[in-house]
Amino acid sequence: MNNASAAANQIVSNESEELILVDENDNEVGFASKSDCHDGEGILHRAFSVFVFNDDDELLLQQRAAGKRLWPLFWSNTCCSHPRRGETLDEATGRRLMQELGFRCDLEYLYKFHYQAKYEDLGSEHELCSVFRGKCDARVTANVHEIADYRWVGRATIDAELAHSPDRFTPWFHLEWAQLRDKI
Repeated sequence: MNNASAAANQIVSNESEELILVDENDNEVGFASKSDCHDGEGILHRAFSVFVFNDDDELLLQQRAAGKRLWPLFWSNTCCSHPRRGETLDEATGRRLMQELGFRCDLEYLYKFHYQAKYEDLGSEHELCSVFRGKCDARVTANVHEIADYRWVGRATIDAELAHSPDRFTPWFHLEWAQLRDKI
């Protein structure tokens, strides 16, 4: 079994892992469990989102696993998560791409934004999120604990799906795609 295949069945995230709390200027102000960060209205913490395109200029979308506490089975960008205590964003994005999708690729930092979104009565995202873009045609090996499905999708199809079925996508994807499509 290769590393990507082994990673496809690993549990790589849990509610007790420590996330990095930040202020509005992205200064570290402490640490709290993932569970605490997502309870109620949420606690502001550092996060990242990755958008990987292939040579046909299609974006790799993922459908979040059914077991996710927030936005299960919603479609979203290629990869999103949180850096761990003591981990840089570069380390975290590389680690998470490998853990969720079984590949690595060079990434370019694009921008950072703050958002807060509540999901039913189950909790909220409250993140200062750094957005990255990459280009790669790697073979995908999806981690079944993180991803229910994935697909490569062209920009026009994404725009049409967001217009027709916006409730199928995560709130951060809506915000990020609006910025990305105008910049790339």
